[in-house]
Amino acid sequence: MKHMLLAAAAVSFAVPALAEDAAPPPSPGEIAAAAPASDWVAIAASDLLVMDLAPDAAGKARRVVIQLMPAPFSQGWIGNIRKLATAHWWDGTSVNRVQDNYVAQWGDATEKKPLPEGLAVVPESEYDVQAEHILVGRGPVAHMPDVKHIRRTDPYAKGTGFSGGWPVAFTDDFGRFSARDLKADPQASVNRVWSPHCYGAVGVGRNMSPDTGSGAELYAVIGHAPRHLDRNIALVGRVTSGIEHLSSLPRGTEALGFYAEEKERVPIVSIRLASDLPAAEQPKFEYLSTESESFARYADARANRRDPFFIKPAGGADICNIPVPVRAVTAK
Repeated sequence: MKHMLLAAAAVSFAVPALAEDAAPPPSPGEIAAAAPASDWVAIAASDLLVMDLAPDAAGKARRVVIQLMPAPFSQGWIGNIRKLATAHWWDGTSVNRVQDNYVAQWGDATEKKPLPEGLAVVPESEYDVQAEHILVGRGPVAHMPDVKHIRRTDPYAKGTGFSGGWPVAFTDDFGRFSARDLKADPQASVNRVWSPHCYGAVGVGRNMSPDTGSGAELYAVIGHAPRHLDRNIALVGRVTSGIEHLSSLPRGTEALGFYAEEKERVPIVSIRLASDLPAAEQPKFEYLSTESESFARYADARANRRDPFFIKPAGGADICNIPVPVRAVTAK
């Protein structure tokens, strides 16, 4: 990318008249907006979780839509979440914790509501998944061949990239380990892949290890990406719309942002899979394919802002600073 910037600078000095007449470089949002329809992937209604909160003080509806993660990630918890939604278990529960610059959390504040039968107990080993190996450079993960745009500059992982529309992180620095690493951890060469805790990510609340949570208690990240939670707790999805209904809630005053009194909690009217709603009421969304040329240009623009407002391109970006574009689809 740096070579591209230097080359562009050289051209501008060589032909200043052309540089002055050229259109300004597009912003990441403009690149996504210009992407052809073929670069967008529809999200199945069965993969959308629709949460309707009680109306706000002005009587305005508050809907939050969550996209559940695809296989192979967190499928045990997601299976539980589908059962909970089908059983209407969350109806009448509440958002009971909002911690500033961290998370908004919801579920049964009393912890006494019986759970549906047949929920899986998911082991901690499922916080990430195994990949066969990672190819050097910008190549794909062999076990997940659609992983693209691999980066190495991440303090929480040896590498990051995108797979099937989701950000992912790796344990393996593209297959290179020292003898000291292998002596300290014989399993170090077994690559693990997970999705990171970015803004809007949805995870499973739990108690102390070895408890991993059932999926009945969920939270959404509403602050700076808490990447220290990666592989310590299960991520199951991301908010595709309505994050403002969670991020703007009053902060709880008790420890960890829990609300001190019941009246402070935000009631949940219902949580349903979109596929269980009448067809006319099902929200529709699509994401920009992370395998598309449009996304490659978008990701580069996020890392190297060249649009007129910016003075110095950063030359890089945290994985969470390259959010995969998601847009609502309106009925025609």
